[in-house]
Amino acid sequence: MPSLKDIRRRIGTVKNTQKITRAMKLVAAAKLRRAQENILKARPYAVELHEVISELAARADAEDHPLLEQREPRRVMMVILTSDRGLCGAFNTNILRAAEKHYREHKDKHEVFQLAVVGRKGRDYLRYRGIEVDRYFPGLDVGTALERAKEISDAILEDYLDDSLDKVWLFYNEFKSAMSQQIITEQLLPIRPMELPEGHEAAIDFVYEPSKREILDTIMPMYVEVEVYRAALESTASEFGARMTAMENATQNASEMISTLTLEYNKARQAAITKELLEIVSGAEALKG
Repeated sequence: MPSLKDIRRRIGTVKNTQKITRAMKLVAAAKLRRAQENILKARPYAVELHEVISELAARADAEDHPLLEQREPRRVMMVILTSDRGLCGAFNTNILRAAEKHYREHKDKHEVFQLAVVGRKGRDYLRYRGIEVDRYFPGLDVGTALERAKEISDAILEDYLDDSLDKVWLFYNEFKSAMSQQIITEQLLPIRPMELPEGHEAAIDFVYEPSKREILDTIMPMYVEVEVYRAALESTASEFGARMTAMENATQNASEMISTLTLEYNKARQAAITKELLEIVSGAEALKG
């Protein structure tokens, strides 16, 4: 049975850990609030832009722009969004398991299968399992999401326009609530056209001003950057939500452990006091005899 000193030491250690988890929960909650505001502002614009681009892709011809061209997927890239830090529950584990499963199921179907990973946790997970990471980007945060999204989209567009890639998939956690995230697998490139009814007037192409090529050269790369930015915001909000929930659970577990250890300490202390009383009584009785 542990000594009273050992139990007191364990109680002190758990209390110190509880202070850390409580502080981390408050920090995550503050960052989640900012990330949630950002994603709620960006979602409507991103959704509307996606619909516009999908309809534009359906009206235009594939040869009008390289990002619309449906090629044979010989060279494929997966972009996986994870975090630099842990202590956020199953946030990283879920997305990485889904991405690893997709990779192992499809890697033999393509000549080249590249992996681009955002976040140190994703890079370390894949390297530990012997999976090569072709591109690595530092993790996301509330203040760096836009800058990182532009860096990622520029690298993807450069490879795609150079014919080094034929298809690009995006894997990320979509934010639902602080306790719920949904894994999303999205085809980023080539841009998927909206399915329009055959013979419908919507199938007629737009009239472009100043020119079709000039407009497509501007709006198509912008769409890719916005999609990556939205995914970055979703992933960031999901990470902070998962960390806040994990730290709240850890704080509650620490409280329960402190209660259990305190009860154990009181029992051990009472047993020690009872033992001392018995020794005193026994000694007094021995002196009388």
